[in-house]
Amino acid sequence: MRLKFKWIYALLMALSIQFAFAQEQTIKGVVSDAIGSIPGVNVLVKGTKKSAQTDFDGGYVIKAKPGDVIVFSFVGMQDFTATVGTSSTINVKMKEEGKVLEEVVILGYVSRGKNEVTGSVKQLSGESLKGVPVVSVDQALQGKVAGLQISQSSGTPGSVQDIRIRGVGSVSASNQPLYVIDGVPVINDAFAASDNVSTLSPLASINSNDIESMTVLKDASATSAYGARGSNGVIIITTKKGKSGKTAFSLNTSIGFQNNAVKGQTPLSGAQRKELYLDAVYNTYGTTNGFDRSGTESYLLGTPAGLAIDDNFAGLQYWDGKEGNWSNALKNKDAIVRSFDIAASGGDEKSTFNVSLGYNKTEGTVIGSDFKRLTAKIGMTRNLTDKLKFSTNNSFADSKQAGVLEGGGFFSNPHLARYFMNPWVNPYNADGSLNINDIKDYTGVPNTLYVVKNNIIENDLARIISNNTLEWKISDRFKYKSVFGIDYNLATYHQYDNPIHGDGASVNGDAQQQVSRNLNLVAQNSLNYNYRYKLHSFDATALFEYQKNTYNELAAYGENFASEGLNYVDNVVRNISVNGRYDDWLNVSYLALLNYNYNGKYVLDFTYRKEGSSRFAPGKRFGNFWSVGTAWNLHKEEFLANTIFSELKLRGSVGSSGNNAIDLNQYQTLFSYNTNYAGDPTIYPSSYGNLDLQWEKNRTIDLGVDFAILNNRISGSLGVYNKKTSDLLQDVPLSRTSGFSSVSSNVGEIINKGIEADLSFSLIQTKNFNWSVSTNYALNDNEVTKLAKDPAGNDINIATGTKITKVGEAVGTWNMRKWAGVNPDNGLPLWYVNGVDGDVTSSYNEAKVAIQGKALPTYSGGISTHLDYKGVFFDGSIYFAGGNKVFEDWASYTQSTGTRATVNYNGVDVLLNRWQNPGDITDVPKMDLTSTSNNAASTSTRFLYDGDYIRIKDLVLGYSFDKELTQRFSLDGLTLSIRGTNLFTFVKDSRLKYDPEVRADGFTRLSTPPVKSVTFAMNFKF
Repeated sequence: MRLKFKWIYALLMALSIQFAFAQEQTIKGVVSDAIGSIPGVNVLVKGTKKSAQTDFDGGYVIKAKPGDVIVFSFVGMQDFTATVGTSSTINVKMKEEGKVLEEVVILGYVSRGKNEVTGSVKQLSGESLKGVPVVSVDQALQGKVAGLQISQSSGTPGSVQDIRIRGVGSVSASNQPLYVIDGVPVINDAFAASDNVSTLSPLASINSNDIESMTVLKDASATSAYGARGSNGVIIITTKKGKSGKTAFSLNTSIGFQNNAVKGQTPLSGAQRKELYLDAVYNTYGTTNGFDRSGTESYLLGTPAGLAIDDNFAGLQYWDGKEGNWSNALKNKDAIVRSFDIAASGGDEKSTFNVSLGYNKTEGTVIGSDFKRLTAKIGMTRNLTDKLKFSTNNSFADSKQAGVLEGGGFFSNPHLARYFMNPWVNPYNADGSLNINDIKDYTGVPNTLYVVKNNIIENDLARIISNNTLEWKISDRFKYKSVFGIDYNLATYHQYDNPIHGDGASVNGDAQQQVSRNLNLVAQNSLNYNYRYKLHSFDATALFEYQKNTYNELAAYGENFASEGLNYVDNVVRNISVNGRYDDWLNVSYLALLNYNYNGKYVLDFTYRKEGSSRFAPGKRFGNFWSVGTAWNLHKEEFLANTIFSELKLRGSVGSSGNNAIDLNQYQTLFSYNTNYAGDPTIYPSSYGNLDLQWEKNRTIDLGVDFAILNNRISGSLGVYNKKTSDLLQDVPLSRTSGFSSVSSNVGEIINKGIEADLSFSLIQTKNFNWSVSTNYALNDNEVTKLAKDPAGNDINIATGTKITKVGEAVGTWNMRKWAGVNPDNGLPLWYVNGVDGDVTSSYNEAKVAIQGKALPTYSGGISTHLDYKGVFFDGSIYFAGGNKVFEDWASYTQSTGTRATVNYNGVDVLLNRWQNPGDITDVPKMDLTSTSNNAASTSTRFLYDGDYIRIKDLVLGYSFDKELTQRFSLDGLTLSIRGTNLFTFVKDSRLKYDPEVRADGFTRLSTPPVKSVTFAMNFKF
C-alpha cells in the first residue's frame, strides 16, 4: 500500500511539473564576454524553430517554457546552454573558442559576423583610437587601413583632412568618403570662408573617447547599400552605448606639447642674402660697368651709377648686421595640448545609459592659432515592453578655432612670411614695439607678427547630432525599426584686418562676418525578417530612407572703421556688401538587403538600392545600385578539419554605386542679377544647364581571401579590385553662339585597380608577456580611359599650368618642362628640348612640356606592434606612402635666382649652392637680376621631387596598475602612459624639405605644417 502511494505521488509530481513546463514565458538577458556585450549571437530554443539574435547591445528576447534548453552560439565562441527555470532573465557570459573571438562587423544598416561578410571591410575598435592626440578623429585611421590615404590640408588644429579610399574616382565631383554615425549619414563639408584661411572640419566636433568602433567599407558589396553616396567608400562611426550592471566611471586626462613635424626649407640669413644679392649685382652689371666680384659693394657705395642699379641697396645700407629671425618670432614653440574626459555607463534589466563630457584645448604651432572644444554626449536605451525598445544617442559640441591665413594668404600667412620677410629688417624696434614703419620701405611683405597679433580669424561651430531609434519585435522572425536622425551645424566666421598695418591698411581696416546653418534630417524605416531552417539561415531587410539637407548662409563685408578697436561689420562705413545663400537637396531611397548562410560555410549577399536625388533633372533623378557578394568559409569543411587553418574564407563581390556630390543646380540654366550695370539693374544668363546630367557611376569587382593559421597566431587578408567609374562629369566646349564656353556633361571614364594586403602575427602569447605585429600594404593604379571629344574627334584634355588629365594617364598627372641642370660654362639654366632627354636649351620657351610622373601615391601602408609585460605595455605604428611626385609650389619665389629671393622677398639656403665660376658643377643657376634668371624658377621638374616617405606615427609607453593594488584605493583600474606622435619623418628625396603628406593634387604648400607631439595621459576607472 505504501509503495502504491509513492507511485501515485510521483505521478502527480510529474504531471504538475509537466503543467508548469507548458507555461511559455518571455526570457530576456544580455550576452557578453570578457570584453563586453556581443551583438549578433544566435539564440535558439533547442528542439524548436524559435530563434533570436542579440542586438547591438548584446540584448535578446525569446519565448520559452520552463525546462527548455536555450543554446547561445557565436562563431569563434564556445556554445553556451542554459535551462529555463523560474527566472525570466538569463544573462550569459560566453568564452572564446580556443583564443579566437570573431568580430561583429558594423555595416551601417546591419551587422554581420566576420565570417558572414562578403565585402572588403576593416573595423577598428575605439580602444585603438583612444588617446591619439588629434583633434579630428579621422586622422587616427592613417596607417591602419589598407588602401586608405589621409593628408592634411593644414596643421592648424581642427582643419579638414583629405581622405581617399582606393584612389581618385572623379575629376569634378567629390572624392571624399561618406560618414555615417550610428547608422545615420552626416554632414562632412568643411567650414571656411575662403581657401586662404584655416578650415574647420565637422569631424573635429567628435570626441574620440566616445567612439566604440570605426568601420571602413571599401568594395561594392559593402558600399552599394549607400547608393549614390557610397562611390568613394564609407566610414561608419559607432558611438559607445550603455551596459547593464553597476555604474562604471572612467576619467581620461592628458597634457603635452607639440611642434612642427617637419622643418621645411631654411630661410637665408641676413648675411647670406647680402652675399647672394651682391653676387646677382656682379653677374648682371659687373662686366658692363667694370667692377669685379670683390668690388661689388664698393662700386654700389661709391658711384652714382652704382646707387642707381637697384633701389634694394638702400635696404642693405639700412641693415645693422642683426638678424631679423622671423622664424622664431612667429613660432609658438612647445604649443600646449590638453584634454579632459569623463564618462559613466550603467543600467538595469530594462534601461542602460552612457554619458560623457569632454574638453580639449590645442594650441597651434604659430602664435595666435588654437582650438578649443567642449563635447557632451548622452545615450539611453529603454525596453518599453517585452517587444518594444527605444534608444537615443545625442551629442553636442562647440568647437572654436582661432585660425591664420593659409596658402598665399595675401602674403600675410605666418608660415609663408618666414621665407618672404627680409632678414635685414627686424620685427621689433629698439624700444620693443613692433616694427611697422621700416617694413614698408625695405620689404614687400607686411610685418606678419603685427598682423597675427592684431587681426582676427575665428571659426566657431556648434553641432548637435541626435539619433533616435524605435525597435518593435513583431515576432520571433519579424522586427521593425524606425530611425530619426538630426545633424545640425551652426557655424560663424569672423575675419578682421586692422587699419594700421597689413592687408587692411589701405582701406582703413576691413571686416567679414558669416553665419551659416546646415540642417541634415534623416528618417529610416525598415522591416527585418530572420528565418532559420535546419542548417539554412535567411536574413532580409527592406528599408526606406529620406534625407533632407538645407543650408542657409548670410555673409557681410565692409571697410573703413571709424575708430581703432572696432572690428565688426556693423562698425564700417564704406563698401558694405551683404550676400545671402540658400541651398537644399533631397535624397529618397528604397533598399533591399538579403543574406543567406548555409551552416556557416556558404554565404550569399544581395543588395539593391533605388535612390533619387534632387541634384538632377526630373527624369534623371533616380538611379539603381546593386551588389552581389559571396563567401566560402573553407575552414568549416571536413577536408580542412584538424589542419593549420583556423580561418580560411574566399570572398568575392561585384556591384555598383554612385556619386552625386556635385554642385547644386548644374542641370539648370541659371540667371544672375546685377544691381548696378550702367546704373540700371540687369538680369543675365550665368550658366548653361544640361537636363541629361546624371550620376557618376562605379562598377567594382572585388576578390579576396581571409585566413588565420596556427590557432590564429598568423592571420590576414589579400584582395584585388577593379573599380570603373563611368559618366564622369566634364566641361564640354560649346559653340560661341550659345554665349557660353562649356557645359557639364557625363562623358568620361576612370579605372582604379589595385591590391590590398593585411597581415598580423601573434609572435608571443604567454600569461605575462605578449607581442604582436600587424602590417598592411596597398597598391593602386589610376588611369583615365575616356574623356570628352571635340568636333574633330580629339580627346579634350583637362590641363593646367603644371598638370594634365588625359586618356592613358592618371588623374592630374604632372605635365611640365624637364629640367636638365645648369650649364657649367656660363651658369645658365637648361631644359630638355623634347621634354624627355637628348638636346638641351637655355631658352625656356624652346623646351616642350611632357608627362613627368603621377601626383597620386601608387602605394601606401602601415606597420604596428604591441608588447605587454606584467602591466607594462608598448605600442608603435609607422605609415609610409610613395610612387608619386611632389611639386614645391612656392619654389618659384624662394628658390628664384633673380629678384624674388634677393630684392623683393627672401630665399632659402639651397641658393648658396649656385653657380659662380666657369666649370662649377651644380644644380642651381647663377644669381642675376635678368628675366632669364626668373625663368630658371619657372615651372619645371627642377622643383618636382620623389614623394616617397616613412613616418613614425605613434609611439606609446605605459603601465596599467594591478587591480589588487588599485582596488585598495577604490579604483577599478589606473593606467599611465606617454605618447609621441609624428616624431620622425624620412623622405627618399633629400630635396623635399616640406611635409611629404600632400593632398591629392600633389603640391606642397606654405600652410601650417603637421605637428609632432608628446603627451602624458592618465586613465582612471572606478
